Amino acid sequence: MLAEIITIGDEILIGQIVDTNSAYICKELNKIGVQVHQITSIQDEKEHILKSLAAAKSRVDLVLVTGGLGPTKDDITKETFCEFFDDVLVENAEVLSHIYQLFSKYFNREPLPANLLQAMVPSKATILTNHHGTAPGMWLEQDGVVFVSMPGVPYEMKHLVQNEVLPRVIKQFNRPFIYHKTLLTYGLGESTIANRIEDFENALPKNISLAYLPSLGKVRLRLSSKGREELALKDAVNSQMDKLYQLLTDIAIGYEDETSIEERIGHLLVARLQTLCLAESCTGGAIAERITAYPGASGYFRGGVIPYETQKKVTILGVDPALIEKHTVVSAQVAEAMADQAKKLFDTDYAIATTGIAGPTLGDAIDEVGTVYIAIASPTAVYSEKFSFGSARERVITKATNKAFEMLLKEILKN
Repeated sequence: MLAEIITIGDEILIGQIVDTNSAYICKELNKIGVQVHQITSIQDEKEHILKSLAAAKSRVDLVLVTGGLGPTKDDITKETFCEFFDDVLVENAEVLSHIYQLFSKYFNREPLPANLLQAMVPSKATILTNHHGTAPGMWLEQDGVVFVSMPGVPYEMKHLVQNEVLPRVIKQFNRPFIYHKTLLTYGLGESTIANRIEDFENALPKNISLAYLPSLGKVRLRLSSKGREELALKDAVNSQMDKLYQLLTDIAIGYEDETSIEERIGHLLVARLQTLCLAESCTGGAIAERITAYPGASGYFRGGVIPYETQKKVTILGVDPALIEKHTVVSAQVAEAMADQAKKLFDTDYAIATTGIAGPTLGDAIDEVGTVYIAIASPTAVYSEKFSFGSARERVITKATNKAFEMLLKEILKN
């Protein structure tokens, strides 16, 4: 079964926002055996929308449209849907009541006329109740193809997908099973891993495919298969994944959707009743952001400091200024001193420290842009490593963050 996603909105096409909706929808559809054939982003322009709907209809069984359902004049999706389906807008009493309830509960005022217009929907549409907003979702069918229109606001769209769209798709369509399992690895590049598992890849059954998904400092390895027998499909993929894991035990972190490297670190520290703190200079809080994104981080994470200015490494952390004078602020000696002092300051078992040059200027350092020192303080020792992560600022920060997690995990597993 094939689906197409159409996102409507000039804000996507001019780069004002990133289209995260499509990624979410693809992932959720894939879980229920629906393969996304194409993603199209288009303007809020009637002829463009009409052509896109017609083209999608010729290709797929399910068309999911997001955006263009707001209360302002530039949102024309409903009117365009009426033209495409030879329909008219009618007032839906259920949607109208819902709008009044939302404004009474959250705004303590009457809705404006523009808000009430959102109760006007195509007469042929099945309404999908949007509990988190005023614009309803709409389900329409033409010549065996289902069209679903949803708001572009991500949390509204996600609610509709989970509670309205997926259950209806499951009920209406006969779908194959699509199963993916993804192994997370850190520390080796794509080509090195490919060379290492070449014999495994060559021996894979024809109905199971392997994909390499590299990003900064890590590689995801995805095994995929499709078929009608769900249990047999999962057993076959899981069996091959077990073999793959055994070949990569030294760099394997776990499985996507089950864990991440920061989650695994957290579980290990909690189980061992150990704690962690941070002293982030060049990463500017990126490591802390990743740690605190997960519930339960307070069980092991004590806090951190961002001594971005050189002098703050002295006044906040207590790094010896003579050390900075002798070795410069971006050095192994300073990184290790930062980690050691942070560990004492927060009274933790482990500490991560980063100091480097994210760019584009050198600041107080003399090394090249992209040079980063990462130090780990453990219960038994302090050590650091030097890295060169290139000249792109975002890349430097992301790679440094990933490498810091990798180094910490290895250190925890050693102790």
